[in-house]
Amino acid sequence: MAVSFDLQTFILRARVLKLYRQAIRVAKRAPAHSKGELMQTIRQEMEKNRDCNDKQKIRYLISEGIERLKGLDEMLDMQGR
Repeated sequence: MAVSFDLQTFILRARVLKLYRQAIRVAKRAPAHSKGELMQTIRQEMEKNRDCNDKQKIRYLISEGIERLKGLDEMLDMQGR
């Protein structure tokens, strides 16, 4: 059975998936000793908010995730990774 979404929900879902893929890509650049823990943390954060249906909260979580990802990316860049 196919689930149908309204356009706004579809777009939010796509943004969440894009953020998740970006986070995994950045985490793969982390040092070997912390890569597994980082990947697990990313997955836990996504799973924790999986059942959220409040579009305003989802938008907030996406923007917070983007900021956290930028910080991680910058930190890895400083380490030369």
